[in-house]
Amino acid sequence: MRDGLAVRTSGLTKRYRPQAGVFDLDLVVRTGEVYGFLGPNGSGKTTTMRMLVGLVRPTSGTASVLGHPAGSSAGLRGVGALIESPALYPHLSGRDNLRVLARYAAVPPGRVDDVLEEVGMAARADVAFRAYSLGMRQRIAVAAALLKDPALLILDEPTNGLDPAGVAGIRELITGLRRHQRTVLLSSHQLAEVEHVCDRVGVMRHGRLVAEGTVAELRRGAGHEGLTLTVDEPARAADLLARLPSVRSATVDDGKVRVAVDPGQAAAVNRHLVENGLAVSELRRQTVSLEEAFFELVADQPSSGTGTERQGVVNR
Repeated sequence: MRDGLAVRTSGLTKRYRPQAGVFDLDLVVRTGEVYGFLGPNGSGKTTTMRMLVGLVRPTSGTASVLGHPAGSSAGLRGVGALIESPALYPHLSGRDNLRVLARYAAVPPGRVDDVLEEVGMAARADVAFRAYSLGMRQRIAVAAALLKDPALLILDEPTNGLDPAGVAGIRELITGLRRHQRTVLLSSHQLAEVEHVCDRVGVMRHGRLVAEGTVAELRRGAGHEGLTLTVDEPARAADLLARLPSVRSATVDDGKVRVAVDPGQAAAVNRHLVENGLAVSELRRQTVSLEEAFFELVADQPSSGTGTERQGVVNR
């Protein structure tokens, strides 16, 4: 990993039929970050992850994992993955399931206790797997992925089907993985959880990466962040603000001035109006949630699977 990247793909494509698959994907996951992979069902997230671990052969393009070709024995040596539902023995305890997997992977037996502690399942390790809640089963599955002490962990929808307590537990677990300086590639439809734990986020639509950046960058890219002002002479205020280089637009809506601008410019906006003789009685920041930005980015639009989609929020 001389370039400091855990995952790099270039033009990665898997074509199932003209409008299904993954198309021309350039993805970068940096070492040590938690990268959130978002998109509607069928957008290509799981197919991408399966290509990274060698379960699916790409149609074209390249992918490397930890500096080695994706799916190669050298690359897989440092990867732990949870893709789709875990298949473990229901009659065995969590600990015994992990012991079986450890023997298969030639992992020292003592590693089992280490991963049980890391995922918070040490106290319930001797309960039969079938008696676990779904959240506990997911924790054991993550523990299985950690047995080889991987540098990169790939988790496909680890919160799928969990109740709020289970989702919170997985969030706590992923936060702990970050503290252990692991790189995590995480796909999820739990946008609030992604917002809390991910350093950067990529959004897939129709098999293409349509946006990428930090959560703050994706919010700004949605175009709705800004300021809402209550001010004397709203029309004149909007006209004055629209002339500022930092302001994308200023409109009057229901007697208030809506300003598309970096909210960090609030003081400058207020000062400009006051200097021009207008009294501002209220100034509020207008924020966009990751969920709102996500739904705007994946709003269904015609796609041939071959044309160019909208550029990402952050261009590499």
